[in-house]
Amino acid sequence: MSTPATTREPQQDRSRATRRRLLEAAVECLAEVGWQGSTVAVVAERAGVTRGAAQHHFRTREDLFTAAVEHVAAERLAALRAHLDGLAPPAEQRTEAVVELIVHLYTGPLFRAALHLWVAAATEEPLRGRLVALENQIGREAHRAAVEFLGADEAHPGVRETVQATLDLARGLGLANLLTDDGPRRAGVVRQWARTLDAVLAEAGSG
Repeated sequence: MSTPATTREPQQDRSRATRRRLLEAAVECLAEVGWQGSTVAVVAERAGVTRGAAQHHFRTREDLFTAAVEHVAAERLAALRAHLDGLAPPAEQRTEAVVELIVHLYTGPLFRAALHLWVAAATEEPLRGRLVALENQIGREAHRAAVEFLGADEAHPGVRETVQATLDLARGLGLANLLTDDGPRRAGVVRQWARTLDAVLAEAGSG
């Protein structure tokens, strides 16, 4: 006979799996149909669960999509770290390879989903406060990852600002990619920015 503990474990596993399906469905809905089309009912249907089950995990729409943004951020940063951990270009090409991966972080469906939430938060007050705090956290983590993989020393003047400019540039290139494939122009921008970044890091290293 099953003990209460062994019974709870499969229930908890199912609950975690349901929650993950809801988060992934929320991201997909945002990326494909935007905020207006992404209701709790639509997300629940896509996730293959009832609306009641969705509301058991997330009491409000804002709860669901704020959690989805956090999920998006974790997935984006995990993907970045996984790619960077396996990065082995020649030393003189490393900066450009890192910049390319950071830019890639802002040009896929995960970024598109997050962007829809940013736009919605401009007019949805309950969403705005949560999103601002979460984006500040995401920004700090992304900046820390960029510093780590670039091997940047932010004690030197201008290094912190240049690393942050890399993230801002990546976000801007992601926006430009939303309507048309901006790949060829983006590649040239990435190469040129990598040279600029290398010059700043080299100057810091020799200072």
